[in-house]
Amino acid sequence: MPDTLAAGERILLIDPKERRYLLTLVAGATFHTHAGVIAHDDIIGGDEGRTIVGSTGRQFLVLRPTLSDIVLKMPRGAQVIYPKDLGAILIAADLGPGQRVLEAGVGSGALSMTVLRAGASVVGYELREDFAERAKANVAATLGPDAAYRVEIRDVTEGIDEPDLDRVLLDMPEPHKVIPAAASALRPGGILLAYLPTINQTALLRQALDDESAPFGLAETQEIMRRTWHVEARSVRPDHRMVGHTGFLTTARRLS
Repeated sequence: MPDTLAAGERILLIDPKERRYLLTLVAGATFHTHAGVIAHDDIIGGDEGRTIVGSTGRQFLVLRPTLSDIVLKMPRGAQVIYPKDLGAILIAADLGPGQRVLEAGVGSGALSMTVLRAGASVVGYELREDFAERAKANVAATLGPDAAYRVEIRDVTEGIDEPDLDRVLLDMPEPHKVIPAAASALRPGGILLAYLPTINQTALLRQALDDESAPFGLAETQEIMRRTWHVEARSVRPDHRMVGHTGFLTTARRLS
């Protein structure tokens, strides 16, 4: 990655109140906020980590966005998985380079980008064409058009055509209906992971995984809480607001 910021790059602007703006640099363009107008040409060719001054005299910090910034600020059709859960999914599903991953319910592409950044290749099954197109656009904007990513418009409960998968990731309302297809598609030792908002959905999934006919074991369910802290001189305390429940993560291993 070049040291200086170039036209075509995504950057993050942070104002004095720590409001964040994600934009793509275009030569000759301007970015308008309630705090003033910023010329892209004042950013292009400069370093990240510096401050620039808008038309009203207010300063903005300029940085390249992290994946977390992109996930929270990118265009979306479906609700995205929060960064705190994306990080946990990487570890819980043990995702890494060279793996073949099926993702059902690609939504806006947040999980897809996270898995691709880990070095895996992803095939997505998505029921809604508008979600599929949004996910592909977000992935291409973040990782480029050559990412190892393919999305098909199809129902994963009707079967999975990808053999010997390393991982199956499910972000959909009824993952318990996918257990037979996932069992056929996953290699022995592979991992199934499902992300669900309610414990009732999770209980149905766990029943399906625990069924004697299902070749899965080591099932585990967890949820992740995130609490930041206020640290200023002698004022050290937890922040009044936190990101509490967002979803349940359930994993299981495919057995022989």
